[in-house]
Amino acid sequence: MDPTFYLYLGAWLKVLGVLCLPLFAVPLVTLAFPGLIDRFAKRMIALLDALSGGALNLAIASALILVLAQLAVVILRYAFGLSFTWLSEIVIYAFAAMFMLGSAAALRDDAHVRVDILRPRFGEAGRNWIELVGTYLFLFPICLRLITNGEQGLTRSWSLLEGSRESDGLPILFLFKTLVPVFAVLLMTAGLSVALKAALRLTGKLPPAATPIEGETGGGHDGV
Repeated sequence: MDPTFYLYLGAWLKVLGVLCLPLFAVPLVTLAFPGLIDRFAKRMIALLDALSGGALNLAIASALILVLAQLAVVILRYAFGLSFTWLSEIVIYAFAAMFMLGSAAALRDDAHVRVDILRPRFGEAGRNWIELVGTYLFLFPICLRLITNGEQGLTRSWSLLEGSRESDGLPILFLFKTLVPVFAVLLMTAGLSVALKAALRLTGKLPPAATPIEGETGGGHDGV
């Protein structure tokens, strides 16, 4: 397929991203005007969590590919003295996909390792405010930086349909580089879900989350 098609597709995706920006104000509207768009906010949470779940399924598939490919690398190298660049690259790509596609679901389920000192000591409202403010001040700006920082390099990679620098490598390096903005977008959608849940809890429209245990690094997913 003509590489120009992918460039046009990227331009339309950028426009779609700009059009979706007002959705990131929904948690603030939910908090400022309780009861106004609560039903819409809950539907957004269900949709965003389903998106994270779909990405998690891909991450699980990547983990399976990683195990099988790594097993093949070991057997071929030590049993038959054979080595293939494309097989080693499958291991690298699968590991990256497993991490980058699964991170959003980990954020959704509060499964990331957190070094919290003060958060467990706050009450329910304090914890929800930390989630809401932290998402807007830290998560969203960092993700936007990830998306915009490598835009030119990614555009060039897609225009060339860049492949491996090795003669027997995989011709999909441009897809590998695309994992970075995909990772950022998925984290933003999961962060938006977290912010919506925090806003709804602050207005009493969702039940309180499970109280974190001091020193605990993860938690469970809060369904809607």
